[in-house]
Amino acid sequence: MKFGIKTIDEFELDGRTVLIRVDMNQPVDMATGKLKSTARIKACAPTVRELAEKGAKVVVLAHQGSDIEYKNFYTTAPHREVLEGFVGRPVQFIEDVCGPAAIEKIRSLSAGDILLLDNVRFMSEEQTLFEQKLQLSHEEQAKTLVVRKLAPLADLYVCDAFAAAHRDQPTLCGFEQVLPSAMGRLFEKEYVVISELMESPARPCTFVLGGAKISDAFLMMETVLGKGTADRILTGGLVANILLIAAGKEIGQGSYDFIVKSNYGEYIEKAKKIYAEYQDRFVLPVDIAYTEDGKRKEADIGAVPAAVAATDIGKKSAAQYQEIIRSSATVFVNGPMGIFEEEETEFGTKAVWEALGDTPAYTVVGGGDSITATTKYGKTDDISYICTGGGALIRFLTGEELPVVKALRHGATI
Repeated sequence: MKFGIKTIDEFELDGRTVLIRVDMNQPVDMATGKLKSTARIKACAPTVRELAEKGAKVVVLAHQGSDIEYKNFYTTAPHREVLEGFVGRPVQFIEDVCGPAAIEKIRSLSAGDILLLDNVRFMSEEQTLFEQKLQLSHEEQAKTLVVRKLAPLADLYVCDAFAAAHRDQPTLCGFEQVLPSAMGRLFEKEYVVISELMESPARPCTFVLGGAKISDAFLMMETVLGKGTADRILTGGLVANILLIAAGKEIGQGSYDFIVKSNYGEYIEKAKKIYAEYQDRFVLPVDIAYTEDGKRKEADIGAVPAAVAATDIGKKSAAQYQEIIRSSATVFVNGPMGIFEEEETEFGTKAVWEALGDTPAYTVVGGGDSITATTKYGKTDDISYICTGGGALIRFLTGEELPVVKALRHGATI
């Protein structure tokens, strides 16, 4: 047992039916149905393989996208072939989660079989809006349809979804209320590595925060600054735009309108308070890039054309960020500097990842887009540790007890 949570070493697996919740949520090319990244599938495959090799009947639960991120809401069917390749043994798939077809299929499994169920978020009780609006307790989650239907078929529940450990949903927190539970190898590794690292990071410790998940960034920003964990924070993406506005900088009406239209306006006031207290530890862009007639253009902060919206940090900022990263001893990265999927707006993200690849610092990268960027720029082997979690990593850094961790500790008592 570690951190009050059982590991799979503590259970007899041969012939047992094991429900394993993983996080294989990856960017999908909606036109072709192909996955743009396979990093998270590769990361969870060792636990799935180990369970099957030890004779378990393995039932894999996973999500792909959500009702909030609807552009990435998709079946887990494409994940089957990829998982099979990484596991090195057959993986079955069924277009069902907990209906009669899925139940019959689970009952027919033999020792060593692996079955991947369809996207659990096709069920309303697994959707993010359901979680946020109803806020069910873990005991109430145990009474939801997915738990009531699948738990009686299983002997053990394993959670290997550290990347989703900040979520409070039935397949993540409900099964632990009624089944003996354990963390998988990936969950165990990430929990241990991040815990040990956060106790005493080598100095100077630099955080690089970008992307569009504003709530995640602001959730941990004040804590890591207040505790002194972060010596400085480099900013990009919407995080930078909001802080620039909070600092009284002119970044263009287009950027401001986008923030308000996206319902992120409330974060401007939050940013003002944080920036006022810790402005000496923030590094904001000195220039930004925008696209005009399909071409990249740049402007210094304060001289940005009113109508444009920032899509990347500028080259001056990128060079400054590279210098800071290369002079750091520890670097945490969550989120790209701009729209790195497009050639005209990837410069800042690419520059940051180049520095991550050659800095002598201990580097930690977390989150889906950050992992995708790491793969795109060929830096996978150069990063010290790649954490599959984005939101979970950030919430962990605040010192908050993650919902899944709390549930697993309860499951250790069954």
